[in-house]
Amino acid sequence: MTVDSTAGGSIGSTIALGRLPGQATVGSVRLSPARASVLPLVFALALLACGLVDAVRQHPRLWWSFLGAGVVLVTWSAILFCRAQRTVRTLVLEVAPRKQHYVQACAQSAVLLYWGWHWREVYGAAPLIAGQLAFAYAFDMLFSWSRRDTYTLGFAPLPVIFSINLFLWFKPDWFYLQFLMVALGFAAKDLIRWDKDGRRAHVFNPSSFPLAVFSMALLLTGMSDATWGRDIAITQFFPPHVYVVLFLVGLPGQYLFGVTSMTMSAVVTTYLFGLVYFALTGTYFFLDSYIPIAVFLGMHLLFTDPSTSPRTELGRLLFGAAYGLSTVLLYQLLSAAGQPTFYDKLLQVPILNLSIKGFDRAARSRWLRGLDPAALGRHLAPRRRHLAYMAVWAVVFGGMWAAEGVGDTHRGQWLPFWQQACESDRPTACAYLAGLESRACEAGSGWACNEYALLQSRLRFDGPGPAASLRAGCARGFEPACRNYDRLANGDPPVHRAPPLLPDLPIVLRGSKGPITGLSPPELHERACAQGWQTFCGGPEPFVRSGDPAVRDRP
Repeated sequence: MTVDSTAGGSIGSTIALGRLPGQATVGSVRLSPARASVLPLVFALALLACGLVDAVRQHPRLWWSFLGAGVVLVTWSAILFCRAQRTVRTLVLEVAPRKQHYVQACAQSAVLLYWGWHWREVYGAAPLIAGQLAFAYAFDMLFSWSRRDTYTLGFAPLPVIFSINLFLWFKPDWFYLQFLMVALGFAAKDLIRWDKDGRRAHVFNPSSFPLAVFSMALLLTGMSDATWGRDIAITQFFPPHVYVVLFLVGLPGQYLFGVTSMTMSAVVTTYLFGLVYFALTGTYFFLDSYIPIAVFLGMHLLFTDPSTSPRTELGRLLFGAAYGLSTVLLYQLLSAAGQPTFYDKLLQVPILNLSIKGFDRAARSRWLRGLDPAALGRHLAPRRRHLAYMAVWAVVFGGMWAAEGVGDTHRGQWLPFWQQACESDRPTACAYLAGLESRACEAGSGWACNEYALLQSRLRFDGPGPAASLRAGCARGFEPACRNYDRLANGDPPVHRAPPLLPDLPIVLRGSKGPITGLSPPELHERACAQGWQTFCGGPEPFVRSGDPAVRDRP
């Protein structure tokens, strides 16, 4: 059905409704430049409106970032549509609500909401995310109409913005870079294209490409502290049962688009590497987990875009395994270079996107063709094959959960494991233990201050000596720290120790999770026992000893 209308002497608008077989476009509108200019201006005004909320206005540089982005969009719009009016262009607006966009957006928004419930800074960033979304729509629209006469309106900006904000935010003073990152993603999607299966397609995932480029720039310039990247990677583990939540939110996309094999192979490859590493060293490669939660998130919602993935099933398995192994490699390289490790899931995705044709060629080669699991289910309809892969993945995930390969209770979170690993002189154990105890001391645990001082005295770390830690522990009422401080003042090494006191437990028991609140003393003791603090396994009250240099009351 076609409806024609004209008004005010402007070029007529034509709305063509209906869906052609195999096409996602449900309608198109022919617009004069004057009418077309309304759409980007609406989004630009929405961006400026987001800049007026108190959370933005209280940071002058953040406010200027919003204002600057809005002025750029308005100026671009004025120039573009004035030129279009002079050349009598007719602009076309297509409406195409594609399933892969809104399904991914729903999964990502569910993660943002659940994460934000346990780390409220996510909710506080809602105006910033809304501003990026308005900017993305306006930029994408203006960029498309600057290069051609047609713009496709749908949900495409949502998964790009949500994905970027699941992994990297710039702090207020540097937030203008967030808009540049968004702009780079949409420009690369439009400009960097190739022939794929007989059609022109974008090469790079439009969220992972700018994340990788800006991550590399931050590493080279030493500006990682201009972002909240480290806090994001840490706090995504705060929500309870977050691995299960990510597993569940990934299922609809896996069913509809057949990306299960990529996620499953990435997770299993990384987990198997972790098991081998633990068998060889007695410690965990990623320290507090087999697969960090931010990496697990990337394996579900970052590199699994079906448009930038291999087409063959074996190719997707290889693609996922390559993502898992590259994460391990990048983590090791970043750690060795003393750089933040939260980039380990971001830097490799564009390289993998460039490799998808190679993965497919390898999968179709006579050497590997017989290993393609797709051959086992050729008689099944695509959705049934997807269900079969999902069933295998569910069994694998359930087994990993039962073995504590994923979940909230991984031993690498807990201090007793690292104390024993340090005593056994396992690789990196003492250095990591020192970091755990130092942070717990800063958080207010007198016990942790005393333990950190004992470790400082024993291993002679660079930097301040144990006196400051002992002074802090004594000030917090931990009596062995006072004794050790007196010994240190007399030229003797600190030796006194005791189990944590009740006020210490909410701090030293939290591991990598969020703050512990609302637990009674018996509940705290039960949790301590479950984590390996044997002192708390004998009854409701901790057994405290101190003063005997020969007695080592290790938990």
